[in-house]
This record gives sequence, C-alpha cells and structure tokens, in this order.
Amino acid sequence: MSKWREEKAKANAQALARLTKRLPLAFPQAVLVRAKSCAYAPATLRVAIDGYWRAHPLRADRLARTLAARSGAPEGWRWQVGDPEAGLPATFRTPPAPYRETAFAKGPGFCCVCGQPVYRFGWHADLWNAGANRNATWHSACVTAWQFWNAPSGQTKLLRRLQGRRCRETNRRLLKTAEVDHRVPLFQVWRQHRDAPWPALLGYWGLPNLQVINREVHVEKCAVEAKGRRVVRVVAAELETTS
Repeated sequence: MSKWREEKAKANAQALARLTKRLPLAFPQAVLVRAKSCAYAPATLRVAIDGYWRAHPLRADRLARTLAARSGAPEGWRWQVGDPEAGLPATFRTPPAPYRETAFAKGPGFCCVCGQPVYRFGWHADLWNAGANRNATWHSACVTAWQFWNAPSGQTKLLRRLQGRRCRETNRRLLKTAEVDHRVPLFQVWRQHRDAPWPALLGYWGLPNLQVINREVHVEKCAVEAKGRRVVRVVAAELETTS
C-alpha cells in the first residue's frame, strides 16, 4: 500500500473514531451508513448530515416541499419581487420563500425556507427531545433543496440518469451537451400562476417541473417561448393605445 493510502486510511479511522465517540443514542441510521462508506469520512455529526443531503438532492427537494406544506403561507403573504434587503427576491427566477422575508420571518429556531422548527444538527425532526435549536435558521435538507432550486443544472448528471438518458421532448438519446430545462418557464409561472397557493409554487422549481433535453431542442423551445412573450407584449401595447 502506498504512503498516501496509508495516510488516508489512518485519517478516516481517526475521523470515524471521533464520529462514533460523539454519537448520541438517537441518530439517523441512513446518515451514519453513508458516513462510514465515504471515501473521506466526516469528523463531525453535522458534517455527516450535510454530506448526506448533498448526496441526495432529490430527497432534499421532496422533504423541503413537504415541510413547507406543513407550514403553509403566512396570513397576508403574496409572492412579489423587490428589495433584497427586506428579504424579497430580486427576480421571479428565485423561488418564493415567505419566511425569508423580514415581515414574515420566524427567527432563530425556525427554517427560513419551510418555516418549520430546526432541531439538533440541522435535522427536521426532534429525535433527541431537545426542542428547537435556537442557533439555527436552516434545515440541512432545505439548504440542499434551495441550492437545487436555484441551480438545477448542477445536478444534470443525476437528472439524466433519472430520465434513462433520454431527451424528455424527443425521446432520443441525450447528448453530452444536453441541458436542464423548466417545463413550465419561470416567466410563465410569474405571469399566470403568481397567485397559486404557496408552497405549491415551489414545485415549479423542483423536480416536478424539471427535465433534461438536448441543446438544440432547448434552443428551439426558448425561441418559441421568446416569440410568445413578444406577442403578448405587442398585444398589451396595442390595448393600451386603444384604451
């Protein structure tokens, strides 16, 4: 065995020893199994949990939307864009998140994405009967989900495999240049579904509205969408001039 392999094995053994030494009686077994199988073992339980969700972004997506459904939208909230300093998204391409807005934020101990309590290690359930963690404002799963919603192209490889490496639009084999696309464009979500109930809106950023298609198909789809937007603007301008 080469020297670097020996050093790696020694570092992993030390990390796992620290990990198991701090292991509480209750701990998610799936996280522990993955931590022990990692090429580089995490040294802390929090890092192990963060690594678990990063390795399973689609699970994080489903969980975050499920937790948001438990919270529901705050009374009086409406999806809008505006001042980022007030927690409002600067563009409609950012997922709506009422609990990130200053007016509706629940504060420490609650996730700013889904609105549910955050427990020990950033977990979404109180396995330790310790109550909410007042130093946390994110679930580990919601962090991964938020990153997935804002940059789904980072999971192209995973989405390709999920689709059987077939283009969702043409059913042809996906090429290396294939791209992630929103089936319902986000501008259309903003125009036509703005008043849809939250968190159902989050589905437009999550897996239900994502597909991988070949680049030439994507370019053609974007051109058709751009033409439709232009027609809408022209019609709106004509209505204004005649009214």
